Amino acid sequence: MMRSFALGLAAAAIAFAPLGAFAQQTSPKKPAAITLPKAGPGEKVCRHKFPDGTPQAWVCKSEEPCCAWDEIKYVKCGSTVFKCL
Repeated sequence: MMRSFALGLAAAAIAFAPLGAFAQQTSPKKPAAITLPKAGPGEKVCRHKFPDGTPQAWVCKSEEPCCAWDEIKYVKCGSTVFKCL
């Protein structure tokens, strides 16, 4: 008696479960699209891809160099005097 009740309860749970939950588990995930920043007047878009394949994009002033450090996965705008130090 208890076993048939448990089976009926499990069948009811599956029957009332939303179908979207099952569809989400079986569909493969697409990689997230990277949104590139927009450069305004006097700016430029810097792009770098790290060795693990992770792309990065950021905006710097047009006179500043684009700096990236692969070892610590860090990017920034450099200085016109000190460059990427």
